[in-house]
Amino acid sequence: MRFYTAFDLRENDVFDILIHGDENMLKKYKTILKQAEGEIVEKKSRFIATVRPVKTEEDAKAFVEEMKKKYWDATHNVFAYQIGEHNEVQRFSDDGEPQGTAGMPVLSVLQGEDIKDTAVVVTRYFGGTLLGTGGLVRAYGKAAKEGLLAAGITELVLYNQYLVTVNYTESGKVQYEILQDGHVLYDTAYTDQVGYTVLVEANRTEEFEAKLVDMLKGKVAAEKQREVFGAWANGILQLMEE
Repeated sequence: MRFYTAFDLRENDVFDILIHGDENMLKKYKTILKQAEGEIVEKKSRFIATVRPVKTEEDAKAFVEEMKKKYWDATHNVFAYQIGEHNEVQRFSDDGEPQGTAGMPVLSVLQGEDIKDTAVVVTRYFGGTLLGTGGLVRAYGKAAKEGLLAAGITELVLYNQYLVTVNYTESGKVQYEILQDGHVLYDTAYTDQVGYTVLVEANRTEEFEAKLVDMLKGKVAAEKQREVFGAWANGILQLMEE
């Protein structure tokens, strides 16, 4: 896979980074699921980092404008965001800080963790003491990290959902093998047979299907129902329903 990056300096000290890659859907990536806020103080300057999940650039722009109105009296409202499965849209602004000392450090935090579909606005209230270029880079980056930690970084995994139906005699063996192989046993229904709802990571579906056929010598009904993203946070899985 190859990527190329184009940098374009626009008006108002705002940078665009356009990244082009292949069209394949990602099967696993990191993002945030809720808005949150983190704050640090450096030499009496307050840095308030507000983070929000965004799906489109329009969402991100609206969020930036909302934060500028909320913190209208701030010295600076620096922002950065990256959007898309392959970070196709990246944008940042120093908002009057020395070039490269504010927006890019915030974007670098998103890039370093490869956090997608996320926007960050770091608001600064000047405390009277100059931080220097190095101090600004560290402060803006640290504030962005605090905001992301407050939101909680979540890993999204693409699953194929199966309904596996077996008789009671074979159910124990099937359940054991499902769990041994690291698949998610999401639900179990007991009727005249046992129905297991199983979530299998998208890149392991062929392995899963072959294992069932081999284990039960073809006597298994496994219906592939859908693809769905699951969000893991604090050991709990939440399916991302449309």
